[in-house]
Amino acid sequence: MLTREQMKDFIKENEIQTVDDIQRVLKDLFAETLQGMLEAELDTHLGYEKHDDNNKSTENRRNGHSSKSVRSDYGEVDIDVPRDRSGDFAPVIVKKGQRNVTGIEDQIIALYSKGISTRDIQSHLEQLYGIEVSPTLISNITNKIMPTIKEWQSRPLQSTYAFVFLDAIHYKVKQDGMIVNKASYMVIGIDMDGRKDVLGIWIGENETAKFWLVVLNELKNRGVEDILIISVDNLKGFNEAISACYPKSEIQKCIVHQVRNSVRFVNYKDLKKVTSALKPIYSAASEASGREALEEFNRVWGSKYPLIVNSWENNWPELSTFFKYPPEIRKIIYTTNIIESYHRQLRKVTKGKAIFPTDDALLKMLYLVTQDVLKKWTGRVHNWGQILLQLSVFFPDRVNRYLP
Repeated sequence: MLTREQMKDFIKENEIQTVDDIQRVLKDLFAETLQGMLEAELDTHLGYEKHDDNNKSTENRRNGHSSKSVRSDYGEVDIDVPRDRSGDFAPVIVKKGQRNVTGIEDQIIALYSKGISTRDIQSHLEQLYGIEVSPTLISNITNKIMPTIKEWQSRPLQSTYAFVFLDAIHYKVKQDGMIVNKASYMVIGIDMDGRKDVLGIWIGENETAKFWLVVLNELKNRGVEDILIISVDNLKGFNEAISACYPKSEIQKCIVHQVRNSVRFVNYKDLKKVTSALKPIYSAASEASGREALEEFNRVWGSKYPLIVNSWENNWPELSTFFKYPPEIRKIIYTTNIIESYHRQLRKVTKGKAIFPTDDALLKMLYLVTQDVLKKWTGRVHNWGQILLQLSVFFPDRVNRYLP
């Protein structure tokens, strides 16, 4: 740390009068420090300092320098990288081929994860650092996380999950010169310790039960042997896909999705009445009471909206699963609320991107946002101890080994 007097001398010596002068001096200091560290690295590599032939114990020696320009937080900096005669000196502070000695890459990835456009990232870096970056460079930097994504996507999972939620969110992506709708398949699991995790993200065309079967098989291949209860939307064929992979799992179709689908074709003037008439079905204390409420809905609205009644009747085995459980479990499984909340956080970031140029571009952004979300998922599900005890009553052979 410089003393006040030393600082005054430093300012006077370097003729510092403006902020630009400070930046200029810091840039020069940074360049000198970087240069000194490179020279020190070569000294260590050779085993003796320059001109100290008495301590020289190698035939290898210095062999001039090669000029190099690197990006820094202070702009472009010119350095002279020392060389050795044998050509095996590999500096660590500025590696061979390295042209960037800033935290710029981390900043680009951080900005990208917030949904900032490529153009705005360019503008941000130019205004702050005077550094010009091309869209290609930004893409190349963000592409560096693809191996990390693949590793995350194939990581081993736990053998048993108490609850798993399956749902998809849709985006527009360029493909073969056309703009197509793509489904991003998301899976969230709550493990036997009551902790949430995003088990994976898959990009596919539209949302189909066939693709969900691929997802479920991948979960199995990554070590998921058992799932107690799976909460899903009302996609046709979902039951068959789940039963093929996890035949012992109970299926709960999302009540919120069912209600949305029910009122989709209701006349606006009937909307509030129909919505109110549906509520007694899924808020009933028991399945028998819920069934009675469905019959009452049919009596009042069945003739006008038979498709609604048919839908509830056809899906009743999976819509009514939650009735058998106590309130703590019901609250978790009767809706895919957990995954919908996750989707809302994804949409906050992706809403500025009307179209993604590739599947990988979409996957990169969803992964980066997901990592931010996971940082907030630090605690267990509320009242997990009691929930686990309740699950042990319904699934004794599959849960008891997880009890304390």
